[in-house]
Amino acid sequence: SSDSDDNSVSTFSSSLVFNIVVAAVIFVGFCILRPRFKRVYAPRTYAVGKEKRSPAIGSWPLAWIPAVLKVSDDKIIERVGLDTYMFLRYMRSMFVIFVVLSFLSLVTILPVNITGGGGATELNRLTIANVPSESTKLWVHIVFFMVFVAWVLRNIFVELQVYTRLRIWWLTNPSHTGKVGASTIMVTTLPPALVDSDDRLRATFDLFPGGVRQVIVNRNCSELEEAVEERDALAASLEKQLTSYAAKCEKLYKKATKKGGEYKAPKRPTMRESKIPLRGPKLDAFEFLSTKIGELNRRIAELGGDPTQFNRQSSAFVFFNKQAAAHMAAQTVLDYKPFSMNLVSLDVNPDDIIWSNLNLNPYDRRIRGYVSLAATVGLVFVWTLMTGALTTLVGVKNLRKIPGLEHMSDSKFFGLFTGIVPAVVLAIVMALLPIILRLLLRLEGTPRVSEVNLRLLNRYFFFQVWNVYLITIFTSSIFSIATDGLKDPGSIISLIPDKVPGSSTPILTYILLLAFTGAAKEILQIVRLALRYIMPLLFAKTPRKICGAETPAQFDWATSIPTHSLIFLMGFSYSFIAPIVNCFAAVYFGLYYLVYRYQFLYVYNDANWVTGGLSFPKSVKQTMVGVYISEVYMLLMMVAKLANNDNINANAILRIIFPALILLLTIFAHIYINDAYMPIINYLPVRGAVEIEENPKIATTFPDVTGDGDLSSDTLDTDSISGAERTMRRRFYAAYGSLVPKRLIDYVLNKLPRLLDPSSRASDADAESLHAGPPRLPTITGASPAGSANGFVPMPTAQHYNAGAEIRPTSDNTNIMSIDSQAKPSTLYPPMINEPADQPDAPSIHSITSATELRQRRNPTMLSVNSATQRQSRYSMADTGPLVTSGDNALAEAFSNPALRAKATTCIWVPLDNCGLCNELYANVQNWGAGTVRVVTDGTWIDEKGHVRADVEFDPDDTDFIKPAMRADSLHKSG
Repeated sequence: SSDSDDNSVSTFSSSLVFNIVVAAVIFVGFCILRPRFKRVYAPRTYAVGKEKRSPAIGSWPLAWIPAVLKVSDDKIIERVGLDTYMFLRYMRSMFVIFVVLSFLSLVTILPVNITGGGGATELNRLTIANVPSESTKLWVHIVFFMVFVAWVLRNIFVELQVYTRLRIWWLTNPSHTGKVGASTIMVTTLPPALVDSDDRLRATFDLFPGGVRQVIVNRNCSELEEAVEERDALAASLEKQLTSYAAKCEKLYKKATKKGGEYKAPKRPTMRESKIPLRGPKLDAFEFLSTKIGELNRRIAELGGDPTQFNRQSSAFVFFNKQAAAHMAAQTVLDYKPFSMNLVSLDVNPDDIIWSNLNLNPYDRRIRGYVSLAATVGLVFVWTLMTGALTTLVGVKNLRKIPGLEHMSDSKFFGLFTGIVPAVVLAIVMALLPIILRLLLRLEGTPRVSEVNLRLLNRYFFFQVWNVYLITIFTSSIFSIATDGLKDPGSIISLIPDKVPGSSTPILTYILLLAFTGAAKEILQIVRLALRYIMPLLFAKTPRKICGAETPAQFDWATSIPTHSLIFLMGFSYSFIAPIVNCFAAVYFGLYYLVYRYQFLYVYNDANWVTGGLSFPKSVKQTMVGVYISEVYMLLMMVAKLANNDNINANAILRIIFPALILLLTIFAHIYINDAYMPIINYLPVRGAVEIEENPKIATTFPDVTGDGDLSSDTLDTDSISGAERTMRRRFYAAYGSLVPKRLIDYVLNKLPRLLDPSSRASDADAESLHAGPPRLPTITGASPAGSANGFVPMPTAQHYNAGAEIRPTSDNTNIMSIDSQAKPSTLYPPMINEPADQPDAPSIHSITSATELRQRRNPTMLSVNSATQRQSRYSMADTGPLVTSGDNALAEAFSNPALRAKATTCIWVPLDNCGLCNELYANVQNWGAGTVRVVTDGTWIDEKGHVRADVEFDPDDTDFIKPAMRADSLHKSG
C-alpha cells in the first residue's frame, strides 16, 4: 500500500539521517579527544613490549588515518599477530567484495528494478518486487547473481591461499617456535596407568621424532586454590580499608590544622569474624584481616611446599624436542580405549587454560556437552519468541492492526520510531546472549579459553542468523502475509515476491545502525573513556583498582566476528533483491576496516589470544553460509515468480534451473575448500617442517603469499638490493594480491620500478621519524631520608633501584599518573643493600625430592632482592610465554596450577598520608602478618584534594622480601 511505502521512505530516511549525524559527532569527538587521552586511544605506544609498539601519531585531528593505512602487512603481523592480520584481511576483502557488487548492481540490476513496470512505488520500486513475474528482465538478476557468487568464491580461494602460506610461516617463525608452547601438547582423559607413571607416559610419546623433553602430570590442589582465593579476597579488603583510612586521616589532619585545633585520629573500622550478620564480637578490621592473611599465607606455604601430597589428575603436558612431533601427536589416535586421550590441544599457553576443566571424566564431559546443547536449543526458542514479538510490535503497520490503534498517525515520529527502535532493541537483547553461551561452553568442560571463544564463534553466529536475520526479517513479512492470506488463502504464494522484498527496510536500518553509529562507537571507546576517568573517582578507590581501570582493552573476537559475518549475509542475500543494500554494506566494512586498523595498532592488546589465525577459517565457513542462504533466496524467488506467472513456459522453468545449478556448484566448491585447505590450516605439514629444518631462513623471510611454489623457493637475500626489492614486491603481493591478478601487479611494478625502492616509500621506520617517537618507559625515583617516623621501615620498592624520572598527574580530573616531571618525592624509604645475584636455581615444584627446597623458597624470611635486576615498568617486558631455553624447573613451574605458583606472601599497596600519620599502623599490619605481609606505599599517594593517586606503570608486586638480618644491616649502614 502507499501508506506502507511512505512509511518505508520515512523509516529509511530517518534512520539514515540519524545515524550519519550521530556518527559524524562521534568521529569528530574522537579526533578531538585522541591526542589528549593517549592512555585510552594509544596505549600500544607504551603499554606493550617495545617490539610490538606503534609509533606515536601527531596531534593533527586526521593524522591517524594515513598513519594506520601505510603500515605494511609484515609489520602488522609483527606487532599484533596473525589472528589480527587475517581478521583485517577479512574485513578488507568484504569491503572490496561489496564495492564491486555495488558498482555492478547499481549499473545493471537497479535500473532494471526501477524500469520493471511492476507497479511498485517509493522504496519498493528499487527492489525486485517491481519486476513482473513474466518479465524476461529477471535474467539480469540471475546472470549477475552468478557473477556475484563467482566473485565471492574467487576472493575466498585467494584469501585461503594467502592464509595457508602465512599459517605455515607463523608456525615455523622463530618468534613462535622460540616459545615452549609451540612444541607442547596438553592431553586430557589420560588412562590411570599413564597418570600414575611419568616413565610410561614419556615412553608413549617418545615414539614421535625427536622424543620427549619433559612430561608434567597436573595435580588436584583444590584445597590450596581455596586458600589462595580467600587470601586474595582478604588482601583486597584490607587494601580498600587501609586506603580509605589513610585518606580520612589526611582529610581530618588538614581540617584540624586549618582550624588550629588538635588532630584526633579517626575511629578504626571494625568487623565480625562470623559471616552471619550481627553474630560474634566486633574486631579491629586491620588487625583481624592482617592476622588472617598471615595465617593463610602460612597455610599456603605448608600446602604448596610439598606438591606430591596432591592427587594426580587425568591430564598432562608433554614437551617435545621438535615442533613437528607435537603436531603429529595431535593428529594421532593415542589410545585403544574409547574416549581415552582423545582431547589434545596444541600451542599451549598456561594463561589460556581453564584448570578446573582438566580432570573431567570423558563421559561426564560428553553428558555436559549434551546438556549444553539442549540448553542452547532452548535459548533459541526463548530468543526467537522475544525478538519476534519485539520486532513485530514496533512496526507501525502492524501496530495499526491491534484493536484500539487503528487510527495511529503516520507521522515522522513513527518513521523514526520504526527505523531506530527495532535495531536498538535487538542490539540490547543480543548483548546478553554471549554471556550465557560462554558460561555453557565452560560448563561443558572446554579446557582452554581460546577454545571457548572459537566454539562461541559458531554458536553466536547461528543465533545471529536465526534470531536477528531470519526472525527479524520474516516475522514482519509472515505477519503481513498471514493477515492478507486469511482473506484469500489462494493468494499466499503470490504475496511472497511482493512482501519479502519489503523486508529490506529492517536490513537497511540495522546495517545503517552498525555501519555509522557502531563504527563510531567502536573507535570512540566511550566505555573505556568512562572507566578511565569516572570509575577511578567513583568506584576504584584503591591504587590497584585505579591501575586496573588502565588495563589496555581486549577485542571480543567471539562476538565481533559473527556480527560482521551476519552483515555479509544480510548484504549478499539482498544483493539482487534490493541492490541499494550493497552500498551500505560496503560503507559498513570500509568504515570498520579503517577503525579496526587503528584499534588493533594503537588500542587493543590481546596477548593471550594467539591461535595463529584459526578464527579466519571459521569466518570463511560463515561466509559460505551467507552464500548458501542467498542462493536459496534466489531459487525461492524464482519459484514464487513462476507461481505468479499465468503463462508458464521454458523461459520461466530455466530461471529456476540456473539458480539450482549455482547452488550445486557452490556445494562442490565448498567440498573442495574443506578437502584442500582445512587439513593444511590446522597442522604443520611434514614436508614444510622438513624444508624449514633444512633451510631455517625460510621461517624468517616474509613469504610470497600469492605464490604456489615450494617453500624452498621463498628464501631471499634481504641484505642485497635484489633481495630488498623482492621484499617490497612481496609486500605488494600481500596488500593487493587478492584484489587484482598477480601478473597485473608485476606489470605495474615493472613499469614503475621506483615503487620497489624502499627509500622511495614511507616505511614504518620512516613513520617513527615523521611523528613523535613512542614514549620511553622511565623509571621511578624519589629522594629518600634515612629513616622515618615511629621507626617504621617500609618494604623496598622500585625507588631503591632506579633514578631519573618523576611523576605528575595526567590531568586535574583523574587519579591516574604519568611519569614526567614535578615529582611527589618519597618520604619513607631508606636505602637498601641487596644480596648477590648468583642465587641457586629454584627446584621444580613437580619434583618428588624438592619438598624441602620448595619450603625454603616459599618461606618469606628466605626471599631476597636480586641486585642485578633493575626494577622496570610493568609494561617494559615483552609479551612472551616460557621460552624453549628455559630450564626444566622453570617449565614445570610455568605450566603448573596457578595455586602452586602463588607466593606465600602478600603485598598491600596503599598510599601514605602526607603527614606520616599511618606509619605506625602500616608497621603493625606487617607485624600482624607475621612476616608474610608487606606494605608498599610507593607509586601512590594522596593529593591536595584528598584523592588517591597512582602511577599505572608501577608494579607493587615486583618486590621480593629481604632477609630481616639484611634489613637491619642496611639500616645500620645507612645510618
